[in-house]
Amino acid sequence: MTAESDDHTTGRRGIARFLPGLIPLAIFLGFAGVAGKMLYDQDVNGLDVSAIPSALIGKTAPSLALPPLEGSSLPALTNEAVRGRLTLVNVFASWCVPCRQEHPLLKELANDKRLTIVGINYKDKTDNALRFLGELGNPYAAIGVDPTGKAAIDWGVYGIPESYLVGADGTILYKRVGPFDERSINADLLPAIDKASGAKG
Repeated sequence: MTAESDDHTTGRRGIARFLPGLIPLAIFLGFAGVAGKMLYDQDVNGLDVSAIPSALIGKTAPSLALPPLEGSSLPALTNEAVRGRLTLVNVFASWCVPCRQEHPLLKELANDKRLTIVGINYKDKTDNALRFLGELGNPYAAIGVDPTGKAAIDWGVYGIPESYLVGADGTILYKRVGPFDERSINADLLPAIDKASGAKG
């Protein structure tokens, strides 16, 4: 065996030693590539999560029977709290940064006499939820707590914040995944409120 063949053999053995360590790296890079492609599709190809259609639109809203937020003066979120009213059901939590971003807009919407805003407090701690409302104000006519997320599952919540416009007859008319901003309110929510109010009138 020549010195050259010894070098090749040694080189192959060296690569073989490192091969098991490269496999996890290759798997990670594969997953990273898939995730990057998904983000690319979402941002570049316009696959906006806020536009995800809901199978519940046009159907009767799930029943509401959630206990109240202890320590607040607000009533529990039940069917009676929303029956016969055009209602915006907003799923929120104190730990949710986008919830804080949209909250001033909800407070403005609460001035619209055509609309009742209620909240589902999702997987939150009572003290934190009370502090959230104390700091930012309260747009809600009623709040129900959902500590396990069961109600959110019933409503088909994709991610919070999430909001549903429910007609006076209990039909889900509109859904927003993610926080409201001025554009989404003016372009989407307010026209839906106008349409529902006109139909009611």
